[in-house]
Amino acid sequence: MPSQAGGTPHPIPKTNDPTSSGFLATSNHAHFGLVVEDCEMESHQFFTRHSSGSDISFPLLSQTANMKTMLAVLGVSATVIALYATTRDSGYVAHEWGTFTSVQGSDGVQMDWNPHNISDLPSFVYEMNGVHTGSKGAIALKFGMSYRQRMETPVIYFYSDQQRKVDVSVDFPEGVITEWYPHRDAADLTLKIGRTAVNPNRAALEWKNLQIEPSHVSERDYPLPYDYSESHYYPARETDASLVRIASEGGKVETEKFLFYRGTGNFTAPLNVQVDPVYTNQLVITNTGQEELRSLFIYEVTEKGSAWQPMVSLKPGETRKISLDASTSTDSAGLAEALRSAVVAEGLYKKEAASMVKTWETSWLGERGVRVLYTLPRVWTDRILPLKINPAPKAIERVMVGRAEVITPKMEKALLSQVEAFILADPVGRARIVEETRTLQLGRFIEPTMRRIIGGEDRSKAQIAASWQLLNAVINPVAPPKTPAIASRG
Repeated sequence: MPSQAGGTPHPIPKTNDPTSSGFLATSNHAHFGLVVEDCEMESHQFFTRHSSGSDISFPLLSQTANMKTMLAVLGVSATVIALYATTRDSGYVAHEWGTFTSVQGSDGVQMDWNPHNISDLPSFVYEMNGVHTGSKGAIALKFGMSYRQRMETPVIYFYSDQQRKVDVSVDFPEGVITEWYPHRDAADLTLKIGRTAVNPNRAALEWKNLQIEPSHVSERDYPLPYDYSESHYYPARETDASLVRIASEGGKVETEKFLFYRGTGNFTAPLNVQVDPVYTNQLVITNTGQEELRSLFIYEVTEKGSAWQPMVSLKPGETRKISLDASTSTDSAGLAEALRSAVVAEGLYKKEAASMVKTWETSWLGERGVRVLYTLPRVWTDRILPLKINPAPKAIERVMVGRAEVITPKMEKALLSQVEAFILADPVGRARIVEETRTLQLGRFIEPTMRRIIGGEDRSKAQIAASWQLLNAVINPVAPPKTPAIASRG
C-alpha cells in the first residue's frame, strides 16, 4: 500500500519461493505454531524452530544432515505461509480529487453560467439520460443548462493488495451528476424542473459490485478504453491506483483506474471575490463559509504574461484586499509546483497531485483572466458531496480545489466593444469581428461575460439579439467528429 507521505504502493511480493528472504520476512507469525525465520542456505548456518508457546530453539542439522527432513520442514512452512498470505487482509485505501468552479462578477455576485464544453471528454464517457458525450442529445441538453457551480472531474482511486467487491454511492443534494465512467448502477439521473435528482431518497450516482483488482494487476491484463481525443480525462490515469472493473448493460465489463464523474450545482461557493470599484487592480477577497480556507493562490493571465501570489489561509468571515500589482512571481511552473504541494499537504499522494495539476494545468494556468484557486475543507466536501463506500476502506482522503473566476470590468468593456461593432457591421465585417472576439481568449467564460453585458444596463432588443448572435458564432457549438473508442493504445 502507498505510504502516507505520497510514495509508491508496494504490492504483495509476487514470488511464492519460500527461500525468498523478502517473502519470509513478511510472513513471520508465531501464532501458526511453526515459524521459519529468514536464513541463507550455507553449510554453517541453520534453521530455528519455535514450538507454540515456547522459546526453545535447537539446530536442525548442518549441510551433512538429512536433506529430506529439511525439505519437509520447508514444504510445510511454505504451505502455512502461503495460506496466511492468501487469507490476510490489510484493508484498502480510497483517495479522491476534483474541482469546483464558480464565475463571479466584479461585484462578487456568483453568476449562473453554462459550464459545459462539448469536446473535452472521450466518447466512451456516459452522459445524463443515457447518452454518450458528443452525441446530439448530449449537446442539446448541456447547452440548455445554466448553473452556478461546475463540479469538474472528481475521480476516486482505490489502492488494494487483494481483489475485492465494494459498493460506492455519491450524493449531490444541491446539484446533478452530468457525466460519469465506468457504467453506473441504474439510479435515476434524469433532470427535472428545480435542477435536482428525480428521486431525493436515492444517491445521485451508484456503482454496485465494483471490483477492485489487486495492485499487481495492470493495464496489460485488462486494457483501458482510449479514443485518441485531446481530453483532460487521461492524465488522471498516471497514478499507481488499482484497476476497477464493473459490468455494464449487456454484460460488457468496463475497466478504468478510477471512478470518474462530473456535475453542476446551484449552491454558493465559500469564497467571494470582488474587484474594488475605485482601485480596479485590487481584489477584495472574503471567506463567506463556515470553515477556514487554506492554500489560496491569486493568479492573473493577460496577453503580456502571467503573475501570481499565495495566501496561506483565510478564516471564516475574514476579508483581505489583494493588489494584483503585488503579484511578482511570473513563473507558472512555480505555481504548478505550489499547487501540487498544497494538495499533497491535504492528503493526496504525489502522483495523484501531479495528475490533478496536469489535468487542469492548461485551464488553471493558461486561460486568460483573473482567478483565485484554493483548497476546500474536507468537511465542506463531505457536506456538499456525501460519499459512501461499503465495505468501508481503512482510510479515505478527499481533496477538492475551488476556482473563483472573476469577470473584470476590463473583460466586460472589451467584449461590449465587439458587440457594438458587430451590430453596425455588414456580413463580411461580422465574420472579422467574430475572429477578433475569439482573440480575447475568454474561452468558456465568454458566456457569463456576455450575460453581464446584457444585464448590466437597459439594452434594446437589437443589442440583445446581436449579443447572442455574436456569442453563438464565437463558441460555435458543433461537436467535432469523434474517433471510435478502441480497447487500448497498445
